[in-house]
Amino acid sequence: MFILPNNATIIEVGPRDGLQNESKLVATVDKLRFIKDLQQAGISEMELTSFVSPKWVPQMADAKEIVEKTDCVGRQFVLAPNAMGAELALASGATNVAVFVGVSNSFNQKNINRTTDESMAALEPVISKLKEQGIFVRACISTAFYCPYEGKIEPEDTIALCDRFVKMGADELSVADTIGMANPQESYALFIKLKETFPDVLLTAHFHDTRKMAMANIFATLQAGVNRFDTSAGGLGGCPFAPGATGNVATEDVVHMLDTLGIRTGIDVKKVCEAVANIAQHVSRPIETGMYKLFTNEQL
Repeated sequence: MFILPNNATIIEVGPRDGLQNESKLVATVDKLRFIKDLQQAGISEMELTSFVSPKWVPQMADAKEIVEKTDCVGRQFVLAPNAMGAELALASGATNVAVFVGVSNSFNQKNINRTTDESMAALEPVISKLKEQGIFVRACISTAFYCPYEGKIEPEDTIALCDRFVKMGADELSVADTIGMANPQESYALFIKLKETFPDVLLTAHFHDTRKMAMANIFATLQAGVNRFDTSAGGLGGCPFAPGATGNVATEDVVHMLDTLGIRTGIDVKKVCEAVANIAQHVSRPIETGMYKLFTNEQL
């Protein structure tokens, strides 16, 4: 008989990871309302935005304004892929910064035109400076299971990259199934090894729902002892540099599953659905997650 945790933490990635791949530009005021709605639903950890080049990700051009106008509730992250991004993040007043590197060399080269080793070498002084200033550093590990260019990633390679981040001072590892190809057995095996290897580091699972396996992977990961999950309200998201990567697993669906398992999150599913309803009119694709459909049919 497996043992499940009593509590779980949801890290909402909708405002950043959810919107970054949207072809339709979302107005700053609508992003801010989305963030506030999600906070009012009980979400205390959230990715707000990304300090990346507007040339490559125009959706994130208003990053500074988003940070400055968002109420500080819990732990709010911003993504900073390089030294310049980190400087801009700090100048905006951000106190929690996420960095990212893919396990796959090919993914990194397509994404930031560097190999994995080159990416880590560039990030080392960035993380060092952030830690010197008391910043919480979240390390996002992309292509931890599969790569759209290289195929299956060996678990040892993912663990080795995580180890490098931990030695640099990362406070949290967010380990991602970037293109949604992992199965529950693979998820359990990797995360139980990560838990054993890094017992003192916050460990978060990040699943995409490309093949409708995300919920099964989350359940397997719960059994491995993980109780932190990246999710996106409305299932919004994708990665512009990972062909085939569809939306993240939906916050409202994950919270509902956790509720039915008796795992407390402190999040109100109906209020999450209300937040989704407000942002739905500003995004380019229809939202069809299970709990949102029930909400729109007034069955919640």
